[in-house]
Amino acid sequence: MRQLITLTLFVFFCISPAVADERSEVSELVQTNINAIVVLLQDETLDKSSRNQQIIDIVTPIFNYQTMAKLSLGKKHWPTLSPKQQEEFSELFVKRLQQSYLEKLDIYTDEKVLFGEPEVLGNKIHAPTTLIAKDSQIEITYKFYRSQQGWKIYDVEIGGVSVIQTYRSQFDGVLSKGSVDDLLDKLKSDGEFSIPEPEKVQG
Repeated sequence: MRQLITLTLFVFFCISPAVADERSEVSELVQTNINAIVVLLQDETLDKSSRNQQIIDIVTPIFNYQTMAKLSLGKKHWPTLSPKQQEEFSELFVKRLQQSYLEKLDIYTDEKVLFGEPEVLGNKIHAPTTLIAKDSQIEITYKFYRSQQGWKIYDVEIGGVSVIQTYRSQFDGVLSKGSVDDLLDKLKSDGEFSIPEPEKVQG
């Protein structure tokens, strides 16, 4: 029994520094990117097009768009698409995701961002943030997994609602009644799909 306890403590102290380093790495990644975006949002000298492109350039390296595209269709639908359809869907999905993200940023009006302590869940880390306004706040959690290229975002929760699950539900609704081509056509149209509206909690 004593040997088991000793071994358990040994493993704990060996793993803890690594876990702490992972949390620190993800926390720094989130803070660095969000702070860079806030600087752009506050820069009144930038026109909207230039600002948006710079924001996309910031977030693209930390989002795994391909994984997000697959997850948004799920195991039920993704394998049913041909390679050509998968490629077209991924391109349209990324465009829609980026457009929705930029639209949500348009509501920014000098709110304060608080960064919570990242939570380790197996090989994933959830990094919570809170957008603080004068009389309300919005909880946003960035979900990371470790890829061969480093930590990448595979989902975002806004007010406790998963962006990926929201899209999956919307896409499933189309595919349950129509075809893949119907879904692709709708993705090409503005206003057909959207990410969750931020739920503001009164502060």
